[in-house]
Amino acid sequence: MNIDINKIRKDFPILQREVYGKPLVYFDNAATTQKPSVVIQALSTYYEEQNSNIHRAAHFLGEEATVAYEESRKNVQTFINAENAHEIIFTKGTTDSINLVASSFGKKFFKEDDEIIVSTLEHHSNIVPWQFICEQSGAKLRVIPISDSGEIIFSEYQKLLNDKTKLVAISHVSNAIGTINPIKEVIKEAHDLNIPVLIDGPQAIPHMKIDVQELDCDFYTFSSHKVYGPMGVGTLYGKEKYLNEMPPYQGGGEMINNVSFEKTTYNQLPFKFEAGTPNVADVIGFSEAIKYIRSIGMDNISSYEKSLAQYAEQELKKIPGVKIYGNAKHKASVISFIVEDIHPYDMGMIIDKLGVAVRTGHHCAQPLMNRLGIQGTIRASLAFYNTIEEIDLFIAAINKAKTMFNG
Repeated sequence: MNIDINKIRKDFPILQREVYGKPLVYFDNAATTQKPSVVIQALSTYYEEQNSNIHRAAHFLGEEATVAYEESRKNVQTFINAENAHEIIFTKGTTDSINLVASSFGKKFFKEDDEIIVSTLEHHSNIVPWQFICEQSGAKLRVIPISDSGEIIFSEYQKLLNDKTKLVAISHVSNAIGTINPIKEVIKEAHDLNIPVLIDGPQAIPHMKIDVQELDCDFYTFSSHKVYGPMGVGTLYGKEKYLNEMPPYQGGGEMINNVSFEKTTYNQLPFKFEAGTPNVADVIGFSEAIKYIRSIGMDNISSYEKSLAQYAEQELKKIPGVKIYGNAKHKASVISFIVEDIHPYDMGMIIDKLGVAVRTGHHCAQPLMNRLGIQGTIRASLAFYNTIEEIDLFIAAINKAKTMFNG
């Protein structure tokens, strides 16, 4: 592994903080990742030197900002190996991207008694938008069940596919329990019946190489802030053939070609789906985050994070009363667990006071928690700037909290 962890940690200013008088151990990376100095500096540089609206300005700053914004689009294109830059739509984030497809694709293609397939593992953001469009169109939501280990039951998925299925929308990686879904196989099964597939990808994008052409997915969604970039910006990748057929999601600003009171015509891709003043600074910061990740190497990141997760699970299993949820054969560096007789929120509060940041609750995946028969879990989600030493502090914090509760 070619990871210089000490150098990397120095690149993230927030990791130098103390909380409650203790060094910060940040294990809430599935919620949002921390930002390297190069991203923070990119935001500052834009506002200090380039601040301007883009595409329409006829002055130097406008041109400079436009070039930086469109270069960022090309950088995202390369990062996920999309065929065309105009297949990259900038949005507010993953939730916005899914809502865009649900509204626009749904308006175009869904009708009464059509079916949309999701899985039990989904985040609410990949459930609720489809429920909205089902209520509007009369379509029905169908759900792939999962096994006790937290894996989709593939044979049941195959049974759900039929000539009424108009879309499959499934997460690449479960945010709640870390399961990596077999999305290549999911896509192939759907495509054999000419059914398009949307992949909800924010939990995969920081951990593994994503090649949308190799996957052959029709839509892929993710957020900047999950991959060390700013909040408030994300990406919808869509195949050109679908994006061209879909009507605009919002009206105004850059998405127009010509406006009259009689009729408005719409701009070409990608601008058809980017109404209003875009989030220029954060898009540029997003691009810097991608450059930073590529400088380290996704293979290096994946390998290092896998070793961290294996060590953390190994040490957690040594603690009496700990139960880990999500034992899929293929997992990302997300560990979801409970400690017997201690509410996850109470445990999370205590270990926070010991300097360790984790997430507690249902993780915006209530149907999954219902399937597992629990109200919620403690979730530790690891990133490439975390260390073995931090895991040891985390384990010590759990043991100390257990002692406090159980005596």
